Amino acid sequence: MKSFKVPGTQMHLRFHELSGMGVPLVFIHGLGCASSCDFPRVATDASLRPRRSLLLDLAGSGYSDKPDDFSYSLQAHVDCVIAWLESLGVPQVNLIGHSMGGSIAIMVAAQRSDLIQRLIVAEPNLDAGGGIFSRAVAQYSEEDYLREGHAHLINVAVRGKDHIWAGCMGIASPLAIHRQAIGLVNGEAVSWREQLYQLEMPATVLFGEFSLPEPDVAVLPQHGIHTAIVPQAGHSMMWENPTGVAAAINAALNAEAL
Repeated sequence: MKSFKVPGTQMHLRFHELSGMGVPLVFIHGLGCASSCDFPRVATDASLRPRRSLLLDLAGSGYSDKPDDFSYSLQAHVDCVIAWLESLGVPQVNLIGHSMGGSIAIMVAAQRSDLIQRLIVAEPNLDAGGGIFSRAVAQYSEEDYLREGHAHLINVAVRGKDHIWAGCMGIASPLAIHRQAIGLVNGEAVSWREQLYQLEMPATVLFGEFSLPEPDVAVLPQHGIHTAIVPQAGHSMMWENPTGVAAAINAALNAEAL
């Protein structure tokens, strides 16, 4: 594992780097998750090796630092990701994000298109309002979530035998989870959907088969965005079918522009 000190702060982001060739693949995880947990089986799948891959844990998650004085807004994460990408010393990367990480990836691509060759996002938040989990978190005040909400949601995951989720949540910052959830529910001044539509680089949105029906499977191609279905998987597709996710990413990396 490697570490990156965010300029102007004492905060370190941590990431796995898998050596390989070509334009690097950069993976960004979703709310309550960590790339160090979600993506190793995807990045090491035969369809993506021997590509170079970097698996970043966002501030407040996984192995990265969890300072109480960080805002945990999506824009703050975007700023950190851009600074980290600039430090890598490569002209461009292929950026891959899941759920909240997909929304962050869209913002990175919109703000620094020069750094991104292709964008691949899996069931990202495209519109304000949040998803099932972020809405469940956002219904708490920050104080109540820190006092009882975070522990309650971990217990729900344990009772549901969702032990990977419980483990990721157990090492995440409750403050980060709540502030990120609020950000997803409130949305951005320009929606992630509109930012995605305005991108110039090739972009693909992945959906899990178990998440269907989903209107965006048909809507997004009307705006020049590829869509693809990962079989035998839902929203947690990296855990449910990592080989299918890797195959979908590989296809997206080789897709012709619409």
